[in-house]
Amino acid sequence: AFDKTVAKDSSLAVGFFQRGFVHLQLEMYEEALSDYRMAFSHLRKNPFIDYKQLGLRHILYAWEVLYSTAAAQCRLQQWQEARVTLDKAVVWRPEGRTAILDLALERVQDHLFLEPMQVPLGEFFRPRKKEVEQLDSKDFLGKPKVISSIIPNDEYIGFEPLRPQ
Repeated sequence: AFDKTVAKDSSLAVGFFQRGFVHLQLEMYEEALSDYRMAFSHLRKNPFIDYKQLGLRHILYAWEVLYSTAAAQCRLQQWQEARVTLDKAVVWRPEGRTAILDLALERVQDHLFLEPMQVPLGEFFRPRKKEVEQLDSKDFLGKPKVISSIIPNDEYIGFEPLRPQ
């Protein structure tokens, strides 16, 4: 399902983020690392993307994507790269609250795996009802009608009440 999602919207950072989590669970570490990198690049240097407007009650933060990238790097035994990624995550963490990242740096230093971040369980894209209702096609113009004049050689174009008398 995530493959279809990112195929339809190749800029959907949260789609790559969630697929990366699934790849980690399936022990497909290279694919997970690639997905997390794609998610971070699709944040387009924004500290976060709020997906509430699209119907997903979740905010995807850049530091979370970087943290999960480091988790994938740990699984691949890329400890130095994981440390560099976590240092980068510290910069993206809002308001300097870095306790979780400090703990993660210690774990990487001790060569312990990190658990990746994820969208909270039970959160799904649920578009608003009025947006879904507008997906049905509507015929605003009606069926076209051909109208011809009964007066021979009549070249008037316009509405009949406005025709000069």
